[in-house]
Amino acid sequence: MAGEVDRIEAHQLAELLAGWSTASGPLYQRLAGALRKAVHADQLASGIRLPSERDLARAVALSRSTVVAAYDELRADGLVESRRGSGTTVAVLPQLRRPGADGVVPGGQGNAIMQRLVDSPSDVISLTTAEASAGPELAHALAEVARHDMAALTAEAGYHPRGMVALRTALAEDFTAQGVPTTADQVVVTTGATQAIALVAQTYLRKGSVVLVESPGWPGCLDVFRAAGATTLGVAMDEEGVRVDAFAAALPSKPSLVFLMPTHHNPTGTLMSASRRRRISELARAEGIPLVEDNSYNTDADSSTLPRPIAAYGGGEVVSIGSLAKTLWPGLRIGWLRAPEEVAERVARHKVIADMGTPLIDQAVALRLIPRLGEITAAHAAVLRARREHLGGLLKAHLPDWRWQPPAGGSALWIELPGVDARVFAQVALRYGVEVVPGASTDTAGIHDSFVRLPFTFPEATLTEVVARLTKAWAALGR
Repeated sequence: MAGEVDRIEAHQLAELLAGWSTASGPLYQRLAGALRKAVHADQLASGIRLPSERDLARAVALSRSTVVAAYDELRADGLVESRRGSGTTVAVLPQLRRPGADGVVPGGQGNAIMQRLVDSPSDVISLTTAEASAGPELAHALAEVARHDMAALTAEAGYHPRGMVALRTALAEDFTAQGVPTTADQVVVTTGATQAIALVAQTYLRKGSVVLVESPGWPGCLDVFRAAGATTLGVAMDEEGVRVDAFAAALPSKPSLVFLMPTHHNPTGTLMSASRRRRISELARAEGIPLVEDNSYNTDADSSTLPRPIAAYGGGEVVSIGSLAKTLWPGLRIGWLRAPEEVAERVARHKVIADMGTPLIDQAVALRLIPRLGEITAAHAAVLRARREHLGGLLKAHLPDWRWQPPAGGSALWIELPGVDARVFAQVALRYGVEVVPGASTDTAGIHDSFVRLPFTFPEATLTEVVARLTKAWAALGR
């Protein structure tokens, strides 16, 4: 990331250092340690100019003297050099590691989130993911698989790149019931929705491709497209989803793909209306642009009240993605996509190269659970409603300045922090043991810089502790 430019801005550096403040010791030593690690990992390349002490102090909500002390440590180690009028730069060093990809997406908005998932310190409550524990249904389904299915499963090689026929058939029947006639050959089972998105990116995108996405969007999805060499172009939303006028205005950019979350959009929780789905579908079809709809956040108790998938409105080349993670358990990495048969065939070829097929036992468990999905979703939705009300009550009592609209669904509140750059607040919150996703990670236009995403999927006791810590962080920020 850093090696492609000769200067790194303060907020970019703060993002790169991710959870630096969760280490032990004085703050200046924690900051110096994170900078040292970034230099040795070649994430801060030789010759790159670092932000001024004042700018970095503002970005990480520290005193200037703390940053000065951190830079002094690096100077003493010979890792950085300072010259009057030229600022502080990373010293020219011998090759510290073998060249090669380090897993960081150049210009990515979700790099810090992904790094924190890798680091995963136990004393920080991370709100980068929507936590959900497995219900008793999962254990029952696993027991049923062990009792009735294991002999047949283990009698075969287990390679099903498209997914088990029985599972694909069940998913096809579910799509057909939603008004999208589907055969098993149009379905590919994936290792979670994230892999489905990655396979779509491999299928459709090349370096220089343009992808139309909602603004805001989810950083992890945006970075999948960037890793494929594509550029993302954000399209403004309103209470019905992507705005038709903004979508039409973006079409002259000649996008290779449209990626939307119409059912309980992440992070806003917006539910795209039926009329909006139809109109967006018509525009994409008229321009011959493939459209991907990610409906993984469908946590509604009554699916009969939801608009049909975009694939049901007007045809065109539409890929529909779903997952069991949000209503069953994130650890059950079963996702899927439904597409025209020739597209599903192309996706399956990428899938077989990636992993030869999603684990068979997991698929068997999913097959046992899908007939009960409506019942399970209803119970899950009731729990989510109670937790959302609990979080909302705490925020109104302890952080009354924060503003949000009750979401139509999904798993999080999209909260505006009035007059505050949420990136700076995120740095302070991390020092109080809570990791939040700032709005700047969700778009590059600066429109959502004052927003944070707060999941309400955690147990009420955890939500209470989260608000207590965030209240302290808000006070420390001087608000």
